[in-house]
Amino acid sequence: MTMETSSAAPAPTDKFAVSPWMDVVGRLLYERPRLMQSLAKIETRLFEDRFDDIPVTSPVWVSGLARSGSTVLLELLAEHPQVATQRYRDFPPLFTPILWNKLVDYMPFKEDRPSERAHKDGIYVTSESPEAFEEPIWMNFFPHLHKRVWDETFSDDAAHPEFEDFLRAHIRKLLFVRGGERYLAKANYNTTRLDYLLKLFPDARFVVPIRGPVWHIASLMKQHRLFVQGEVEHPEARAHLARAGHFEFGLDRVPINCGNEGVVAEIAELWAEGKEAEGWALQWAEVYGYLAERFEANPALAEAVLVVRYEDLCETPGTVMKRVIEHCRLDSSPDIVERARMRLRPPEYYKPHFGPDELHAIRDRTANVARCFGYRAAS
Repeated sequence: MTMETSSAAPAPTDKFAVSPWMDVVGRLLYERPRLMQSLAKIETRLFEDRFDDIPVTSPVWVSGLARSGSTVLLELLAEHPQVATQRYRDFPPLFTPILWNKLVDYMPFKEDRPSERAHKDGIYVTSESPEAFEEPIWMNFFPHLHKRVWDETFSDDAAHPEFEDFLRAHIRKLLFVRGGERYLAKANYNTTRLDYLLKLFPDARFVVPIRGPVWHIASLMKQHRLFVQGEVEHPEARAHLARAGHFEFGLDRVPINCGNEGVVAEIAELWAEGKEAEGWALQWAEVYGYLAERFEANPALAEAVLVVRYEDLCETPGTVMKRVIEHCRLDSSPDIVERARMRLRPPEYYKPHFGPDELHAIRDRTANVARCFGYRAAS
């Protein structure tokens, strides 16, 4: 999404505007999923001799509920010289990263100044910034995702050879394009797929950010209001976000189905009734409750996961970031640790304003799961 140039002060939703070329190319590709797979296979045949021997070693996924701190963790980790990740410039032609990046490199130079992203959360990005673009791949191979009624969990006995071959090749392509040694992705919806990914990549490392329910839900609600307004004022943004695999907020918001259709239906009903805080509280408890169960049931997964509490990241950013880097088995990086210290602090652009009934609902819905992650009370 790009902001339109204007002499007037920008409106809060200006950054939801999607450039015409991106809208056209996105529609051309994402309405033809088999075409994207075919183009990817052609690219593979053309360049396979250049990337096929690149090893996929300890890929890293950052996966948690939206607004948990996953973006800042992605951005800090993406500064590490060993890693390669998706960037804003890679969209829409995600499936052909080699050909697309070669084309982009030959395009006329255009000044690329940092601009605050549509979330209005103080994070500034350029076309070279890392971004979460793995979800369109999952959606292409698994079209049932984000339909609410379908279980979105992937167990460690799942088997999808065509997807698995594609994902491995795609990771190698990105490592080739970026000159990296380790794949890094922010993929929040992968919270329901960690067992499966660990089966595919036994040396994978996962970073799961979490945030105290009250502040987390306040942030989720703020973003949903902003995205609804942005999509109403810029209708093309709705289709753009759907293509990119973002259904957390906005007019197409869909609860994450962790295998319990009754809970998903209840979340949707609460939202429809205007009980936003309680609906989000149930979603928070469902996602992190599912993760807590999986960590308990699968010791190998528990070892591969580092849970990062957002509050700890803001209070002691250097210490936490050092632990994240060590967990990901990356070389030590004092520069990234120092940048974390300089950059991170508790958010100041909003504060929770819940009434007594909303706070009671949040605490009632989240208390048991919150205790699993060291939160004594919903806060």
